[in-house]
Amino acid sequence: MRSSSPASHTSRREFLRRAAALSGTVGSGALPFAMNLAAMNAAAAAASDYKAIVCLFLLGGNDSANMVLPTDTASWEAYTTVRSTGTSPIALKAAGTPADGAAAPGSPESLGGVLPLVPDFTAYAQNANRSFAVHPLMPEVQSLFGQGRLAVVANAGPLVMPVTRAELKAKTKAAPAKLGSHNDQQSTWQALGPEGARKGWGGRLGDMLASANTQTAFTSISVSGNAVFLAGQQVAQYQVSNTGAVPIDGVSGGLFGSSIASTAYRQLLTQGSVPGDQPNLIAREHAAIAKRSLDAQVAFNAAYSASTAPGTPKYLHPLTRTLVGNPVAEQLRTVARVIGARDSLGVRRQVFFVSVGGFDTHDWQNTTHANLMAMLSHAIGYFDNALGALGMRDQVTLFTASDFGRTFASNGDGTDHGWGAHHLVTGGAVRGREIYGRFPQVGLNHPDEIGSGTFLPGVSVDQLGGTLGRWFGASDSQLDLVFPNLRNFDRDLGFMHAA
Repeated sequence: MRSSSPASHTSRREFLRRAAALSGTVGSGALPFAMNLAAMNAAAAAASDYKAIVCLFLLGGNDSANMVLPTDTASWEAYTTVRSTGTSPIALKAAGTPADGAAAPGSPESLGGVLPLVPDFTAYAQNANRSFAVHPLMPEVQSLFGQGRLAVVANAGPLVMPVTRAELKAKTKAAPAKLGSHNDQQSTWQALGPEGARKGWGGRLGDMLASANTQTAFTSISVSGNAVFLAGQQVAQYQVSNTGAVPIDGVSGGLFGSSIASTAYRQLLTQGSVPGDQPNLIAREHAAIAKRSLDAQVAFNAAYSASTAPGTPKYLHPLTRTLVGNPVAEQLRTVARVIGARDSLGVRRQVFFVSVGGFDTHDWQNTTHANLMAMLSHAIGYFDNALGALGMRDQVTLFTASDFGRTFASNGDGTDHGWGAHHLVTGGAVRGREIYGRFPQVGLNHPDEIGSGTFLPGVSVDQLGGTLGRWFGASDSQLDLVFPNLRNFDRDLGFMHAA
C-alpha cells in the first residue's frame, strides 16, 4: 500500500477537526453544513489542481451605465436624452467620435467615443438585437472581451427571488433589506446580508475547500484590509500588503529602536504556548494564537519574497494627462505574487479580496469616473498579463462587485444610489465575448427600472457567486448552504467553462 504524505495527513486532520467543530459546538442545526463540509473537504483533499477567485470591489457604487452601454439606435437615443442634462452632462460620445484635446480634461468630449464590443450572442440570444460598447478609457477591457477572456454580467444585484416592478410596488415578493445604504449593500454583496453579517460567501467557499491546502491560514487573502467577504465559519482572512504579511507591530525590526526589546516582546507574546508552561487556559490559548500568527508571518514572507510578478506599468491619468502609478494594479501584483508562491505556501484553493474607492459619484462624475475607469481597465489588463507570465490564466478568475449601481438619471453633475449594475468577469476559464443575463432597457419609465432609471436587477449575487463556486469545486447541495437564495433562480449563469 502506498503511504500517505505528511501534507495529506495534515489536511485530513484539518478536515476532521473542522467537521467536528461545526457539528459539536454549534449544535444539531449545523450538522448538514458539517456533513457537506466534510464531503467537500474530502474531494478537495484529493484535488491536485489550483484555482483562485479574486473579488475586485468598487467601493461607493459604480455607475456601470457608463461602463457598459447599449449602443443600438433606440438605446442610444434614450441614453443621450436622459444623460445630456444638467450643468455637467455625463452622456458619453458615440463610437468613433475623436477625442477633443482642447476640451476640459475628463469631459465626455475629451475622452472620445465609446469602444465597441462584439459579443457572440450565443449565451443570451435576447441581447442579439442590440449593440454594445464600453467606456472610452477601457481599451484593455475591450481587448480582453474580444479575445474571449472577459465577459459582462448584466444588471446584477442582491435579490431574494426574481421580482418584477409591479411585484415590488405591491410588496407581494420580498426584497433585500436596506437598499441604497453603502455599508449594508457592501455587506450584502459580500456576505448576503446587511451590516452585521459575520460570514462572507468567499470565506464559506474557503471553509469547504480548506483541506486542499496544507497551510489553511493562507486560504483567504485580503490585500485591502478587513473584508467580511473572506470570513468563513472556520477560515479567517489573512491580511497582506505589497511588502508581505501585515505584521504584528514591534516583534521584528526593533521596538523603540532596540532589537533586544523586540525579541523580549516576541517572547512575552508567545510565552506559555506550551501546556506545561501556562496553567491558565485562556492565557495559554492567547499565547498559542500569537505563536501561530508569528510562525505564519515568517512562512508567508519567506514564500512571498521568493515569488516575482511583472512590474506594474503606469497608466495615463485622464485629468493630468501624465503617466502615474496604479494602486489597483499594485494590489493585483501582490495577488499574482501570492499565486506564484502557491506551492511554497501549500495551497490549492484561494480566495482574494482587493478594492478601490471613490465610486460614490454624486458630484464631479465626469472627472472622477473617467479616471476610475482608466485605472480599472489598466489594472485588469495588467493582471491578465501577469497571470499569462505565470502560466495561470486558466486557474484564476477575477470578478468585479460594488455597493450598487446608480440612477440612470443625472442629478446635474453626477448620479445617486441605485440597485442593479453591470459587472465584469475575466480569466482564462471564463466563456468570454458574451453578455450574460438579459441586458435591461435604458431610460426612464419602463419595466426594468424602479425610479430615476434605477435598474431592477435581473441577475442575483447568489447566481454570480454560485456560478463561480461551481467552477471552484462546490456541488449544488453545498452551494445551497453558501447561497441560501440560489434555489430561487437558475443556478448557473454559464459564464465559466466546465471545471
